[in-house]
Amino acid sequence: MSTDVEPREHTELRAAVSALGRRHGPGFDRAALWAEAGKLGYLGVNLPEEYGGGGGGMAELSIVLEEAGAAGAPLLMMVVSPAICGTVISRFGTDGQKEAWLPGLADGSKTMAFGITEPDAGSNSHRITTTATRTEDGWVLNGRKVFVSGVDIADATLIVGRTSDARTGNLKACLFVVPRDTPGFGRRHIEMELDADEKQFELTLDDVHLPADALVGDEDAGLLQLFAGLNPERIMTAAFAIGMGRHALERAVSYAKERQVWKAPIGSHQAIAHPLAVAHIELELARLMMQKAAKLYDAGDDLGAGEAANMAKYAAAEACVKAVDTAVHTLGGNGLTKEFGLARLVTASRVARIAPVSREMILNYVSAHTLGLPKSY
Repeated sequence: MSTDVEPREHTELRAAVSALGRRHGPGFDRAALWAEAGKLGYLGVNLPEEYGGGGGGMAELSIVLEEAGAAGAPLLMMVVSPAICGTVISRFGTDGQKEAWLPGLADGSKTMAFGITEPDAGSNSHRITTTATRTEDGWVLNGRKVFVSGVDIADATLIVGRTSDARTGNLKACLFVVPRDTPGFGRRHIEMELDADEKQFELTLDDVHLPADALVGDEDAGLLQLFAGLNPERIMTAAFAIGMGRHALERAVSYAKERQVWKAPIGSHQAIAHPLAVAHIELELARLMMQKAAKLYDAGDDLGAGEAANMAKYAAAEACVKAVDTAVHTLGGNGLTKEFGLARLVTASRVARIAPVSREMILNYVSAHTLGLPKSY
């Protein structure tokens, strides 16, 4: 894919990560790739230099995830650990929290999961029922979360709860670091029809006692801190989708050049070539919106980044699904075999349409916030 619009350091990062991903390739060992990527500084490229990071931003981190995915070796926990949790802690955490977590998140020796979705609330922060009650020496959390990735391999989970506002009595969103083995913090594996190393879990928080310093940032700035993590999540989901789409498209193009019927490669037929060309164009367009979102976010424009990140996530998910479907049909029966590894992407590509926010909710957001139309809910 063309990288002419990128600065040289981004082009070089892209080439280096691509080489790393291709060394590991499809069927990769997730732990081994994670460890090597961390050692090389790729996992923490967005985190502050004083804590072992690269001092970059979402522009750089999205390149890492996109290129790993394009090589057939996506690292889903990058969306969560360095992008959401690392960003929130680096922007709003105390000095102690930064020292405790950022170096490990940067080099990959520590990982952190993120728990926001609830059975009855989805990702609607205004309906979250997980509550945090202040005690003399800290907090007590009670509630449930679902579809939390990688809790079994994460050292802690950044939990979105709600505390009571003493002035109004209303509940407000707050973020808490909950170590994996904290008493009362239970997990149940959710079986998924999804070929991914990172497992999904339902969490139960039953009188989980936390110290006062488990609260991240200012109790009165919860939503600001929450959305500071959700915008990177959308940008990185776009990167995940674009990488997957590129991987599928590359496999299909290679096949279309080699597979011959009646002495001509099937790629010479417009019925094969045109859908592949459309898939490439739509992936390129989605990447441009992702780059815009990352640039706005890194510049501190949270409002502008929110709009662009939602659009990028929507565009990338749609482009990814189309690229995967086109790739599978290009290969015909071979597209459903384990040998070519495309059939598993049919399910995986739908993840970007659904998580972390559905395409329908993004359309609601654009309708109301961008176009100024009346809210539908």
